[in-house]
Amino acid sequence: MDIPTSTSSITRTYFQRQLRSLQRDVLRMGALVENSCCLARQALFEKDLEAANQIKPQDKRIDQLYRQIELDCVTTIALQSPVTQDLRLLSSMMQLVRDLERIGDYAKDLAEISIKLFAYPPHPMIGEVQLMYDRTQSMLAMSLVALSNLDAQGGLEIKIKDDVVDADYEHLYQKLANQRNIQGEIEPILLLVLVIRHLERMADHATNIGQRVAYIVTGERH
Repeated sequence: MDIPTSTSSITRTYFQRQLRSLQRDVLRMGALVENSCCLARQALFEKDLEAANQIKPQDKRIDQLYRQIELDCVTTIALQSPVTQDLRLLSSMMQLVRDLERIGDYAKDLAEISIKLFAYPPHPMIGEVQLMYDRTQSMLAMSLVALSNLDAQGGLEIKIKDDVVDADYEHLYQKLANQRNIQGEIEPILLLVLVIRHLERMADHATNIGQRVAYIVTGERH
């Protein structure tokens, strides 16, 4: 990520190094969250127990990084009295790491759901759920690219993808909730409803990240 510059004093140079370090930590956290989503996908659609079990310890690392970044941002703001543009960057990073942390939590929850689903045969609608998952995962990837490049336009374009995921959710919810003459257990249906709800929320958080990137660059809220 390229950092906006103002003065070129020694103090400013040190401050910019702090900002770059923070940004690297944010991107490292984003990479961990993205990996958790990949593992959750394997667990859900490939019945991969090892992938499901890898997420919980990784989520602890995500949470630790989240707390560290938040503390570092607060400390930097308190000690450095940043100018408006840098303050916007720091405050936005504090908000977007919260979005990343929530996406990581949802990935962990999806892994736990996948373990419960192992006992059941694949639901006829699992292919459609997987398509919704892939769209959501693509949104997260787009948000991280926008963040890495500080690409305002790329960040805003994620909202278009979110509309598609919202439509997926409505479509799948209606089909799952309105099934008739259900044979066998109802639990897998309830679990899939929970899966698509988590995906819808993950997509919302990815959209938030994109909009926060646009705010960092333009100073305008969208």
